[in-house]
Amino acid sequence: MPDMLILETEDRMEKAVEATTSEFSQIQTGRASLSLLDNVTVEYYGAKSTINQIATVTAPEARLVVIQPWDKSTIKDIEKAISQSDLGLNPNSDGVVIRIAIPELTTERRQELVKLVGKITEEGRISIRNIRRDANGSLKKMEKAKGISEDDRRAYEEDVQDLTNSYVGQIEELAKSKESELLEI
Repeated sequence: MPDMLILETEDRMEKAVEATTSEFSQIQTGRASLSLLDNVTVEYYGAKSTINQIATVTAPEARLVVIQPWDKSTIKDIEKAISQSDLGLNPNSDGVVIRIAIPELTTERRQELVKLVGKITEEGRISIRNIRRDANGSLKKMEKAKGISEDDRRAYEEDVQDLTNSYVGQIEELAKSKESELLEI
């Protein structure tokens, strides 16, 4: 039973790291990134679709994203969705493809984004710690129900702490990488 709890805890922590990674990928670094438009949805035949579901998205240059819709009638809808997103991007269309020039980041904007990375990092750490708290609480309940001994509970709590340290370390490495990417001119 506690082994299943450890596996479940590890799975939840892995998902917390994935969520943090996803949030980091949405931060614009001044370079073209295909994941930049992942959360932009377009109304397409009555259903909301992400851009990569209705078009080919490429980054032929370091600061240029090109979107080639499979259905040319969606160009205006895609442009509108990008313009209305909070990404601060200005799409340009020639009727066949949409080009998005990624603007250079100012020093002030870079500093703001570094602060945002710090905030996201802290949210990730808190998420991991909450998962640890839940796991340790479950272990204590198992001990009270005489499912495991006190020594076993302590051993499992150490395992949970090792997982916590590992996943918090992963989040911090991701944060360092993102910060250096942002501060690189």
